Amino acid sequence: MGPSWGLLLLAAALGATAAARCPAPCVCNNLHAHVLCLNGSLTAIPDTIPELTRKLDLRGNSFMVIPAGAFLATPYLTHLDLRHCKVERLEEGAFRGLGRLVYLNLASNGIALLYQESLDGLFSLQQLILEGNRIEEIQPGAFGHLASLTVLDLRANALVYLPDMIFQGLQVLRWLRLSHNALHVLGTEAFAALPALRRLSLDHNELQALPGEALARLDGATRLDLGHNPITYVAEEALAMASLRHLFLDHASLQDVAPDAFARSPQLRILDLRENQLQGLPPLAGAGGLVRVSLDGNPLLCSCLLRPFHKWLARARVQAEGACAAPPALRGRSLDSLKSPEMRCSRLRPLPSPTAPPEQPSSAGSRQCPRGCVCSPDFHHASCENRDLRDIPRHFPEDTRLLDLRRNRFRTVPRDAFPGLKELVSLHLQRCSIRELQPGALRGLESLVYLYLTDNHLSTLEAAAFEGAPQLAYLDLDHNAFTRVPAGTFQLLPNLISLHLQHNAIGELVEGDLAGARGLRWLYLAGNAIRHIAPAALAPTKMLEKLQLEGNHLSEVPTAALRGLPALSELKLSRNPIKHMGDGVFLPVASSLQQLYLDNMGLERISPHAFTGLGPKIRSLYLESNKMNNIPDMNNFTGLEILNLQDVPFHCDCQLLPLHRWINKLNLYVGATCGSPAEAQGLKVKLSTTFQTCPGWGQGEAGETNPNKTKAASKPSKKKRLGKSPARGFSKSRA
Repeated sequence: MGPSWGLLLLAAALGATAAARCPAPCVCNNLHAHVLCLNGSLTAIPDTIPELTRKLDLRGNSFMVIPAGAFLATPYLTHLDLRHCKVERLEEGAFRGLGRLVYLNLASNGIALLYQESLDGLFSLQQLILEGNRIEEIQPGAFGHLASLTVLDLRANALVYLPDMIFQGLQVLRWLRLSHNALHVLGTEAFAALPALRRLSLDHNELQALPGEALARLDGATRLDLGHNPITYVAEEALAMASLRHLFLDHASLQDVAPDAFARSPQLRILDLRENQLQGLPPLAGAGGLVRVSLDGNPLLCSCLLRPFHKWLARARVQAEGACAAPPALRGRSLDSLKSPEMRCSRLRPLPSPTAPPEQPSSAGSRQCPRGCVCSPDFHHASCENRDLRDIPRHFPEDTRLLDLRRNRFRTVPRDAFPGLKELVSLHLQRCSIRELQPGALRGLESLVYLYLTDNHLSTLEAAAFEGAPQLAYLDLDHNAFTRVPAGTFQLLPNLISLHLQHNAIGELVEGDLAGARGLRWLYLAGNAIRHIAPAALAPTKMLEKLQLEGNHLSEVPTAALRGLPALSELKLSRNPIKHMGDGVFLPVASSLQQLYLDNMGLERISPHAFTGLGPKIRSLYLESNKMNNIPDMNNFTGLEILNLQDVPFHCDCQLLPLHRWINKLNLYVGATCGSPAEAQGLKVKLSTTFQTCPGWGQGEAGETNPNKTKAASKPSKKKRLGKSPARGFSKSRA
């Protein structure tokens, strides 16, 4: 009896301590060691989270940076959710001390770079979700400490290039998700360190040829997704994957496939070639184990030229899905219904001869590493970081692909500063006191994709500085001294995708500033002093998807400048002094916008028709920390996943009844509270009883007029209990 009572008393004491330490505005379930701090106004990780917490949900806060040792006080965590937290940087050692963590979700943030030690200490981690960030580059060794990881999700980022051995250390990884990036270059050894991988998702990228050499390292992979890439041709023996069973090449640009394309993938069973440009296929003699090939959506020419393939299907007993597009007499007929005599040749043109795939770049030789620097032949990586250098060193190995020259004192990047580095992909020049890039400074860097010039003293740039670097896709000019966008600079950068100009002193955007930036997708202008955007300033950027303008001096939504941006999906206007929003201010981008940030603006009034045109496509809407007391009708915002209305002083009278009803229907935590009248101040809009005296109360209120009826209603789902109100076992902070 004694020991049992002792354990009970200890558990009770621990529970009481945890309840007392539950931070505002969190909900603590001491019974299950769960803590929820959803959609709050937290700007730092709370330091009073109960030490024994196992699951911590911090979704929808505003952390910006996860500092080193941020979770040292909660060493028992197994699950950590940091989605939609506006995180831009993970400092080295951010998760140190979380040796028990098995699940980490960092989706839908603004992380741009993974440093070598960003994920240090997570040796038990099994799932890492980084979907929907803006990761442009992964430094070698970033995943080196994740020996238990089985799922790595890097979907919907901004990756263009994967260097060799980038996934080294992931010995038990089974699924690598790289869909919806902009990948067009893969190192031949990019996947060399993934012995347990079973599934690789590379769909929705920019691969122009099947990366056979890189994929050949994946002996155990059984499923490969390559759909939605601009691949035109699959060459002889292009794919050598010994265990591959399912191959998806749908929605590509395929015009032909070689007969022996899959001869070195003997286990292939399912081949998906839907929605390509194939007029036919040869007999796929090398794919002896094939069971099904899908050809739906191709312009199949069912002439005598297709007979060999048709006969092979029957002989090999392969099921084919697809229908004839020509000749007219056979249009619409399924392949399995055809007879050989029906497939005739008359005056039909022969199939076009296949276009040879682009040649892979040959490996260059090596040179001696410059004195004082470190060159890694395995990673093709060279570093002279923080060496107090005044001149840019020369004579790096010719096959160097990442060159790190951060924290030196160059002041000037002279003409032809990087001779012989034709394979260089990533160049780091942050914090180098650079004031000038001379014309021709980057000449010869014909493979350069990433250029980091953050934290320098640049105030002007000439287009000629980028001569000879036509592949440059990511240009980072944050924290410099620009007072205007360097007009004309982008004329020589036809492949520019991402432009960072955050935290400069830019005062306006005028017509011509972005001339030449036709392929720009992401434009980051936060933390400047922009007061005005000319109507035609963004006109050249017709492919723009993300526009970040937070922390500027705009006094109105730049509606006119948004015209002609049909792909814009994310718009950030947070922390601009916009006091009033008129009718239809987002109409130009209403058909594409998915994330809209309008928080911390001091917004006093939103017109009833301000959101006209917006609706089911909107996924995230941030309106927290403003001054309006009502918002427009948003009943058609049916796709919302995040809605933040915290710190908005709603006037809880009968005019707010529609909002009250709408919030009650949402399965979201929105944080809306009453600012007035006095008797309702501080109450949640959802729970306030002031609406019970309003005309029409009780119509569709699900019995809210009778408290007993509410208790008798069906038990809410577990999801609702966790996300909306403190359930039994939870202690709500009283702060």
